[in-house]
Amino acid sequence: MSDDLRYPIGPFVHPGAVSARQRAEFLRAIEETPAGLERAVAGLKDVQLDTPYRDGGWTVRQVIHHLADSHMHSYIRSKFALAENHPTILAYDEKVWASFEDAARAPIEPSLALIRNLHQRWVRWLRSLGEADFARTLYHPENGDMSLDGIAALYAWHGRHHTAQITGLRKRMGW
Repeated sequence: MSDDLRYPIGPFVHPGAVSARQRAEFLRAIEETPAGLERAVAGLKDVQLDTPYRDGGWTVRQVIHHLADSHMHSYIRSKFALAENHPTILAYDEKVWASFEDAARAPIEPSLALIRNLHQRWVRWLRSLGEADFARTLYHPENGDMSLDGIAALYAWHGRHHTAQITGLRKRMGW
């Protein structure tokens, strides 16, 4: 754990070459994200959901909606990487998306359900892939070339990262 509230589990570190065992761990982490997230927000009231996890940071509500947005993008991007030859994907401005009404003020339950169901499909699909499929790549305009292994590693971290932001806030606030 880190004292940096932005990165409570530390910043993402690309693992380089990924073993089958590491990949299985990444997929397990992606699979477990919805349940961990639901535990992290269980019982929170609107005033708590509208509390930023750090000064200048997103509210808990925005974090939940961001996870739904980001993970939907990753799921679709991953499928493009397998269906096309090194596609260039579309980036999006996460801060702008977090400011939209559906992220800033909407109830979190639809995004929690979306994350839960999306992750079921995503992990099922990822587990159906062969070893060579995880070497398939896409080009991200901000992050460069990314393999499916790298995406799996990133999103295993991403779910834990944002869940830790919420659980860290709860601990600091005594919720």
